[in-house]
Amino acid sequence: MAHTLRTAHTADLTRAELAAARDLLGAAFDGGFSGEDWEHALGGIHALVHDATGLLAHGSVVMRRALHRGRWLRVGYVEAVAVRADARRRGLGGEVMGALERFVDGGYDVGALSASVDGAALYEARGWQLWPGRISALGTDGVIHLPEEEGSVFVRRAAAGSLDPADGLVFDWRDGDVL
Repeated sequence: MAHTLRTAHTADLTRAELAAARDLLGAAFDGGFSGEDWEHALGGIHALVHDATGLLAHGSVVMRRALHRGRWLRVGYVEAVAVRADARRRGLGGEVMGALERFVDGGYDVGALSASVDGAALYEARGWQLWPGRISALGTDGVIHLPEEEGSVFVRRAAAGSLDPADGLVFDWRDGDVL
């Protein structure tokens, strides 16, 4: 069955499209996709794959900031990537990522995402690199080390090799899961 890929800013999605994406994510993450997780996926560019049966896949990229080597980087942060269970292993996740990577590569200093164990292989195959350094966030009480996030954060950029893991990445704070 033929499918179509659409990219659009959150503001350009209909209520029905947003509801379909939220439902897809809830199902794909077995109910483990919170309201705060959904909020993290909003405000940027979405990639949506549809066919005659409805929404098959979704992902978004939003802007965040990360402090690295004394400079605040513009980060294209990938969120809410999922493929409907009956449409998996057909390349749709890669199609979504390809669309999002165009925005990451063209509009940000670096791309980043936090991968599940199941999703890590997709990102590695697409050239994302596991971040080997320290992960922290800037909270109301200063910099907070997030050791539980280390080993799941991937970065993307041709110059990602010039990022120095000895310095670490300090992400902006947000409610819910920080990364």
